[in-house]
Amino acid sequence: MRYICFLFATGFGVGYSPLAPGTAGSLLTLLIFYFLYPLPLWVIILTLLFLFFLGIYSAGIVEKEKGKDPSIVVIDEMVGMGISLISIPPDRILFPVAFILFRFFDIMKPPPINSSQKLPGAWGIMMDDVVAGAYTLIITHLVKIIFFP
Repeated sequence: MRYICFLFATGFGVGYSPLAPGTAGSLLTLLIFYFLYPLPLWVIILTLLFLFFLGIYSAGIVEKEKGKDPSIVVIDEMVGMGISLISIPPDRILFPVAFILFRFFDIMKPPPINSSQKLPGAWGIMMDDVVAGAYTLIITHLVKIIFFP
């Protein structure tokens, strides 16, 4: 069971990337969403909810062994990036915009992202990326509406 938790929490090993594992997890999510986009919205939302709760569980297991918010855990970035891409078509402009915005919010952690990270255990690991994803989702949709009506 430990192995399976590590597998999910690390994004099937992407979290072991020696350079910027969170960025690698976000890039993996871009690739996955490129192929998921044709699915109905409810399927994507249910998948993200499932991954969120799987992340709470698996990141909690990894955190107990590796310490607070270990860098190998990228399921949080994957969920946050996935939220960023809800109803965003796989576009050569919108996908990079969402990626850059999400990484910016995830790294800079403006309020309330910074305070959501202080939640206990895996909730803190997951929630800062969920909020960063929500910020990104709103701004990316505004870009889509303004520049790609």
